[in-house]
Amino acid sequence: MSEEERIKKFCCIATKGTLDMAYPPLILATTAVAMDMEATIFFTFYGLEILKKDIDLKVAPLGNPAAPKPIPGIPIGVPNIVGVLPGMTAIATMMMKSWMGKANVATIPKLLENCQKFGVRLIGCQMTMDVMGYTKEQFIDGVEIGGAATYIDVAADADINLAF
Repeated sequence: MSEEERIKKFCCIATKGTLDMAYPPLILATTAVAMDMEATIFFTFYGLEILKKDIDLKVAPLGNPAAPKPIPGIPIGVPNIVGVLPGMTAIATMMMKSWMGKANVATIPKLLENCQKFGVRLIGCQMTMDVMGYTKEQFIDGVEIGGAATYIDVAADADINLAF
C-alpha cells in the first residue's frame, strides 16, 4: 500500500474533566473521521468524567487566567478573585454553554454521540477506573476499557498525537 493509500490515524488523550477541556478532543476526533482518518480518544484521570452517563461538566473560573471577565470593566487578574465567590463556577459554566449554543456548537453529549456514530474509538483507562472507583456501567454504552499499553499501541501507530 502506498503512503497516499494508507489511512491516516488521529489519537489523543483526554486528562481533564471540565466543560472547556471536553470540547477539543471530541471536536478534533469528529473532524478527523470527517477527513477519512481513524480516530481514538483515550480518557484517563479526570478525563473519564466526559464518558459518564450522568455527565455534569463545569468550567472552573478560579485559576483560569484566560477566563473572560464576568463583569465588563473588571481589571485583569480580578477574575481569579471573583472566581472564589460562591456560585461563580455555575455562572462560568452557564456562560460557556450559552456561548457554545449561540455559536451552534454541539453539546458534549451530542459530540459523544457523533463520535460513536462515526466510529471514533473511546477508550477509558482501566487503571484510573480502579484508582477512582469507577465501573464500566457508569459510562455511556460503547466505551472500550484499556490500559496504558492500549494507549501506547494506538499512539505509536498514529500520525497525529495530542494531549488535553
